[in-house]
Amino acid sequence: MHKRLLAEFFGTFWLVFGGCGSAVLAAGFPHLGIGFLGVALAFGLSVLTMVYAVGHISGGHFNPAVTLGLFAGGRFGARDVIPYVLAQVIAAIAAAATLYAIASGKPGFNVVASGFACNGYGAHSPGGYSMQAAMISEFVLTALFVFIIQGATDRRAPTGFAGVAIGLTLTLIHLISIPIDNTSVNPARSTGVALFHGGWAVHQLWLFWVMPLAGGAVGGLLYRVLLEDRGAHA
Repeated sequence: MHKRLLAEFFGTFWLVFGGCGSAVLAAGFPHLGIGFLGVALAFGLSVLTMVYAVGHISGGHFNPAVTLGLFAGGRFGARDVIPYVLAQVIAAIAAAATLYAIASGKPGFNVVASGFACNGYGAHSPGGYSMQAAMISEFVLTALFVFIIQGATDRRAPTGFAGVAIGLTLTLIHLISIPIDNTSVNPARSTGVALFHGGWAVHQLWLFWVMPLAGGAVGGLLYRVLLEDRGAHA
């Protein structure tokens, strides 16, 4: 079990450091920043690479909403849910701490002014979207993310391509929703950076736990009820 938890730790660390790091350090780099597209690709590439690196050890969740969704979908045992979530959250905090240490090396860096890749709605939404818009976005996109993960890892799916499908899906999710709330679909990712930012990011953090977890559970259940081949996973 400890190897599985370590795999989840390293995978989640890389996802948060790679995705949020690209947003904090490179997205708006003077005149030649990577922009929304670059950040979306960074999140997708980080999960894609770690799925292939450690997915065969832990299943490559890297996300409490995915863990809960796979449990709801009948792919993951109840006793392992909390240990996985704890490993993911600790990894996200460690990644945010590392990113903070690096970003602070630039004169004039201010974690609050930078936004620190935090998720937010209303006045803190990149595009000025409401709390309701963020709630719908997080629920729907996380549900579809877990649904696609279940399909890509189904035994009937082509072998060897699950990581590509999952990474590209996360990229697409970010392309859709960065303007809405900076894209969470991952409570651990939201928690790590919010704790270092403080203030409004912590106050709004509840949404980025409640809606991804609810969406993940629904996505897992939908695939299980509608498309799962019960005999294949008996």
